[in-house]
Amino acid sequence: MKVILIKDVPGLGFQDEKVNVKDGYGRNFLIPKGLGVLANKSNSKVLEEKLKQTVKKQEEILKSAEKIAKKIGDLNLEIKLKSGADDKVFGSVTTAQITKMLSEKGFEIDKRNVTLSSKVNSTGEYTVFLKLHKDVTHEILLNVTGTIPKKKKKKVKESKKEESESQSKESNKIEVDTSSNSEDKEGEPKSEKEKK
Repeated sequence: MKVILIKDVPGLGFQDEKVNVKDGYGRNFLIPKGLGVLANKSNSKVLEEKLKQTVKKQEEILKSAEKIAKKIGDLNLEIKLKSGADDKVFGSVTTAQITKMLSEKGFEIDKRNVTLSSKVNSTGEYTVFLKLHKDVTHEILLNVTGTIPKKKKKKVKESKKEESESQSKESNKIEVDTSSNSEDKEGEPKSEKEKK
């Protein structure tokens, strides 16, 4: 189903753009919410007229998107993740994390307009695509560095020593207790005989 977007829909398209969507998404979400209209002949003619009248506005929007792209320039984002021995990272980098880093740098971009070149599964450089306008897509680099977690061998050894010490103390107590019990048992019959 073809729909003409009335407003920008992040991840789908921008205002006055024709897009292909699934029938249910168009009929049940885009059209009822006022985000788009059915791309039939009459609506397409209205769109063409509107685009002729708003060519200057469209050029200004395009120029502003290009200015943002120039401001971003060769921006390199850096993120640290825990990694293993083979530079494999634990966890992954999401578009939400990238948009948060961009907003800290002063660039407000919706997370649905951010895409990664590939899944982040090891340390290294990755390309991030920022869709700023229907005709402007800007690339930046994401540098993923890893930190190898320190192994805690010393604590394990100490805890094992403590366990062995506590076990030896318990065995000593048991020996002491058994010897005291045997004396008491021997002592009891004598005292009972004396009483009789």
